[in-house]
Amino acid sequence: MRAFKPLFGLAALAAALLPAGLASAGDAGESRAQARPVLICATDDATRRAFIREHGAPPVFVTAREALSVRASDPAWETPRCMTAREHARFRDAATSYAAVR
Repeated sequence: MRAFKPLFGLAALAAALLPAGLASAGDAGESRAQARPVLICATDDATRRAFIREHGAPPVFVTAREALSVRASDPAWETPRCMTAREHARFRDAATSYAAVR
């Protein structure tokens, strides 16, 4: 069994991290180039080794606050960022609260 198990079904997370306007059908290839993927990662050594093996760099963890503050003008990430399950719950709660206010 592999120790690294990213969760890819994070539509709310991906929508919040993608720059506005990139999801149109005409520029689908361009949106992949500028996407900022975030994976839910554990903090153990096995996960770290698996991440390095798959992406060629050690994982860089972001907080919910950092994920919410990403702007379209920020440079794209070379490798996916990681978020702990606890930070993802914070991100999800903050995104839900933000959507409810709007």
